[in-house]
Amino acid sequence: MEKHAIIVGAGLVGSLWAVLLAKRGYAVDVYELREDPRQAGFIGGRSINLAMSTRGWRALQKAGIENKIREVAIPMRGRMMHSEAGELTFQPYGKEGQAIYSVSRGGLNIELIQIADQYKGLRFHFAQKCLGVDLRANTVHFEHTGTGERRSVQAPLIFGTDGAFSAVRRSMMKLPRFNYSQQYLEYGYKELHIPPLPDGSHAIDENALHIWPRGQFMMIALPNIDGSFTGTLFLPFEGEANSFQQLQTDEQILDFFRQHFSDSIPLIPGLLEDFRNNPTAGLATIRCLPWCYEDKVLLIGDASHAIVPFYGQGMNSGFEDCSILDELMETHQDNWSHIIKAFNQDRPKDANAVADLALRNFVEMRDRVADPRFLLRKEIEAHLNEKYPEDFLPLYSQVTFSHIPYSHALAEGLAQDGLFDRILAIEGVAENWRDNPEVGEVFRQWLREKGR
Repeated sequence: MEKHAIIVGAGLVGSLWAVLLAKRGYAVDVYELREDPRQAGFIGGRSINLAMSTRGWRALQKAGIENKIREVAIPMRGRMMHSEAGELTFQPYGKEGQAIYSVSRGGLNIELIQIADQYKGLRFHFAQKCLGVDLRANTVHFEHTGTGERRSVQAPLIFGTDGAFSAVRRSMMKLPRFNYSQQYLEYGYKELHIPPLPDGSHAIDENALHIWPRGQFMMIALPNIDGSFTGTLFLPFEGEANSFQQLQTDEQILDFFRQHFSDSIPLIPGLLEDFRNNPTAGLATIRCLPWCYEDKVLLIGDASHAIVPFYGQGMNSGFEDCSILDELMETHQDNWSHIIKAFNQDRPKDANAVADLALRNFVEMRDRVADPRFLLRKEIEAHLNEKYPEDFLPLYSQVTFSHIPYSHALAEGLAQDGLFDRILAIEGVAENWRDNPEVGEVFRQWLREKGR
């Protein structure tokens, strides 16, 4: 097979995948709906900062650009909880030295395009709207968004990395027995900007992911390298109270923030302007199967498995798609029939698992992080992991700080829920769990039931 590929979509996954293919000697043509962000600039207003973790770093390492991205990434070592009274509580994410990293979506995308553009056989084509794919003829049809000029291009391999509303997937949906589902949360999100202090420093702790948990809604803020934070308010679209529907006037918006996020008001001087000007965006989970058409067309990233952002794994799982495909290319020596078959057979179950994990974590971030029973569980989790590192790894660490398949992590997380239901049911456990022999006995019994 000729080593030539078309990639539809020059977002994070498409740009990274282009680099990995080019490194293996492929001629790559990347087509993108947007104008070149290096000239047009990245348009904010509806982005949630990226939280780069172990799976994402591995893919960047494969592409040879890990160190370059680390220079502009800010470590977040845990969650900083903001109570309604303005009290702060810090919850570390993992062990000493472990962190997730805040990275600007737009900045990373531009960096990946610049790196990809250095490869001689790799070409970007911007302002190209994908009109569809002739799957049997390996042909993609495009229209230039400025001139209206149409063109059709052909290659032995076509990759759809064009996001949650993929035009490549739309062509595949016409195939018989193609399964597809799209499920929206009743929640939307709105971006709010926390500027740096006059001296350029961060106004709140820069090494934490800040959360204002309020039961049925929440706000978060992630640090940027310029001293600012990207804040995001998650709120139901509709409802008689605490919904975007109810926040129509400046006074309603200010009253809402005074009541629920009073300590954030001095941090967001442009609150009303941001609220009026930034769109209220939806949050969808998209699943489909198969991800491929024969050995010619393959969907990766959000085009095949878009998820809600509450585990910080959307980009990380898309980057992991690239890592896994790169390893399959090595294993199968560029035999795409074998590569695509293996990928489509194994990867979707992990994508479905991380989608479920992200939905679960929304409830945790929104409702449970301020619950004393949840905090107690986190303490006991850390203790068990320290004392029995071979037998117990908390679910969050499995997802964020390991390469354990998501489906395995989800199964283990459900088993851990059962363990902690039993531990937290022990009488008086909150007061003396460290000295309570029943905690250890319940844990050992749990291990025996798991066959360990």
